[in-house]
Amino acid sequence: MLKPAAHLLLALALAACGEAPAPKAAALAGKPALTVTAVAPQNEDWPRTLAANGNIVAWQEAVIGAEIANYRITAVEADVGDIVKKGQVLARIADDTVASEAAEARAAVAELAASASEASANAVRARELREKGFYSAQLQTQYQTAEHTAGSRLAAARARQQAAELKLGKTRVLAPDDGVISARGATVGSLTEAGEELFRLIRGGRLEWRAEVPAADLARVAPGGAATLTGPDGAVVRGTVRLVAPSVDPQTRNGLVFVDIPASAAAVRAGMFARGEFELGRAPALTLPQSAVVLRDGFAYVFRLEGDGEQARVAQAKVATGRRLGERIEIVSGLDPQARVVATGGGFLADGDPVRVVAAAAK
Repeated sequence: MLKPAAHLLLALALAACGEAPAPKAAALAGKPALTVTAVAPQNEDWPRTLAANGNIVAWQEAVIGAEIANYRITAVEADVGDIVKKGQVLARIADDTVASEAAEARAAVAELAASASEASANAVRARELREKGFYSAQLQTQYQTAEHTAGSRLAAARARQQAAELKLGKTRVLAPDDGVISARGATVGSLTEAGEELFRLIRGGRLEWRAEVPAADLARVAPGGAATLTGPDGAVVRGTVRLVAPSVDPQTRNGLVFVDIPASAAAVRAGMFARGEFELGRAPALTLPQSAVVLRDGFAYVFRLEGDGEQARVAQAKVATGRRLGERIEIVSGLDPQARVVATGGGFLADGDPVRVVAAAAK
């Protein structure tokens, strides 16, 4: 038997060889690297969407100008942003000269109406006297010709009067339809010019989103479908697909989809750029919280828990992701629907790390 001193020497020799710290190393190997909560994938019915970008534009924009030239604008009664009704006066043009022309035309009509009445009466009298033998046929023809000439002159005068009245009416610039004034070029004191733009009107106040969709996806979008837009400030607006363009841009290979935007959508303005999605129906999805998915080197991973107890090890699993909805993400492949994965903190873990699993805090 070895003496106590020999036992001591043997222990020192084993320690020098590195065999004594083995129990301590084993203890460190089993120490949890992190305390985590477990989460299981959920099967949910999610919408299928198609993302697109595009501009917000006016549905139809009317350019309003003066119909008479070289007359001075005396009043402007509408400005940018005003909501106007069909027939509402937007601007007034000096009408004194035009009014005098209309008055002159009315006077000419009255004069020629009297002459035509006299000529008609003379023709009737000539016919009566011709029947009694007092007038020759030639003289009766002269009276009838005078009657027709007076009638023609009266008709021409009435046409000139109508033109003068129409011109007088054009001294008021009217809104051609209900809508919103989007631009104004009219100023008091300026002279009107042919073809000059005085106002621009968004008809009905209607806007639309013209989304650019790849040619391969155009067939998936149908009129009447729902679309969701996100403005520059993050505001979300829902619209309806009005039509899909029948042609594709040969340069970009994209086609336009026209989406009607409600007039009450104050979050968007004409000229804005907007991102959005088209809803193409619904489909089942296996989902996890986005916090459970870790991105490393351009790939998505989850940490699967191996073991059912409080102590477990994690196994890194590469997954393919799909749709996102709120704070959840679709797992397309790479994960068993029955698996348990680390809910948060996966970025601090490595494959094979021991962890301590605790119950999730109640919300």
